[in-house]
Amino acid sequence: MSRTRQGGGDGPEATRKTAAGLEYSSGFGNEHVSEAVPGALPVGRNSPQRPPLGLYAEQLSGSAFTEPRHHNRRSWLYRIRPSAAHPPFRRIDNKLLRSAPFTETEPDPNRLRWSPPPAPEGPTDFVDGLVTVGGNGDVLQRTGIGIHWYVANRSMTRRVFGDSDGELLIVPQHGGLLLRTELGLLAAGPGEVALIPRGVRFRVELLEAEARGYVCENYGQPFRLPDLGPIGANGLANPRDFLAPTAAYEDVEEQVEVVNKFGGNLWAADYDHSPLDVVAWHGNHVPYVYDLRRFNVLGTISYDHPDPSIFTVLTSPSNTPGLAGADFVVFAPRWLVGEDTFRPPYFHRNVMSEFMGLIEGAYDAKAEGFVPGGASLHNMMSAHGPDRETFDRASAAELKPHKVDDGLAFMFETRWPVVPTAQALAAPFRQPEYDAVWQGLERHFDR
Repeated sequence: MSRTRQGGGDGPEATRKTAAGLEYSSGFGNEHVSEAVPGALPVGRNSPQRPPLGLYAEQLSGSAFTEPRHHNRRSWLYRIRPSAAHPPFRRIDNKLLRSAPFTETEPDPNRLRWSPPPAPEGPTDFVDGLVTVGGNGDVLQRTGIGIHWYVANRSMTRRVFGDSDGELLIVPQHGGLLLRTELGLLAAGPGEVALIPRGVRFRVELLEAEARGYVCENYGQPFRLPDLGPIGANGLANPRDFLAPTAAYEDVEEQVEVVNKFGGNLWAADYDHSPLDVVAWHGNHVPYVYDLRRFNVLGTISYDHPDPSIFTVLTSPSNTPGLAGADFVVFAPRWLVGEDTFRPPYFHRNVMSEFMGLIEGAYDAKAEGFVPGGASLHNMMSAHGPDRETFDRASAAELKPHKVDDGLAFMFETRWPVVPTAQALAAPFRQPEYDAVWQGLERHFDR
């Protein structure tokens, strides 16, 4: 694919046709190379005196210049107009989007759960439909995360978004998305995730009439694949299954609103052209889409339920080895074969804080109330585990091999407590009786 025109106005059918024809470049962390027009990439240098085809050379850095090579993120873009060619930005309404530090409420040790957020009442695109659940850290210190839902019923039209505060891990739950980024196009639907690096601009178009899902806004170190240690060279998320876009550009000379999330607030500027005008690029600061069903699940083949860290897809390290600022964990289809083992997740209290969402089906530790599109928050050291119905059933189950393939759940896990927003605590779709799922767990002690 080479030239594209501004989308968002052709309806879901045309957007689905575009999404179906996309081509990708595979490999997480690779040095990808792509050009939409032959000869657009310079040969042998990044910034020649006169770049090919009259383009402008521009480096987009996702890390400091002097970070170690294996952590350094940058891409060279060859574009029709440089990003510097824009008018001043103005503050616009944040609506239901909030950022760290979260100070409007107190950190809450109670277990919290929500039903799916309702569809928007009026026309709402991805940016306007962001609803913050909570988070931690500080955007200005580049630490912590923000956790959001998105609910949308229209595509972004003549509008582009970029997040200077962090990278965005987008988890669709209902309705597919076409993401038109500076580096090309990605399509992501339920069962897939999209990763948009810090500062990369993009537009979201809907593949169906409505879309809903989750977003982890990672203020800290960029997500990377976790180390495998004794697991060896293979397993978990395979690098080749992460798909990067190929170059596609918009040559549009008309007004486009560019929204920039900066310092916790939304700012906007009216460009006289589309900033999605990159004709060629190379580098490793790139967006990805990943199919969660390709996750290579590991587990016990003897006894006991392993710790959920073995389900980690991506991790954002902190300054303490092994203690993540954010982990993205998926509970994908898998076999359970443990002998003399309580097979659902065990009762536990954790130094990490856990926000869980359900993409489809059911979660094997919750028989009731946890439904697709909903979420739960178990903060640091909050006791949780299977509800009574799940406990009773699993304690009496025949321990033959059993495949868990009727659900897809995930977790954003973080080293700090997640402070919920006032709007999340007051939401009419919050389940106020969540604690009741553990009531009735009977005493079985017998001396």
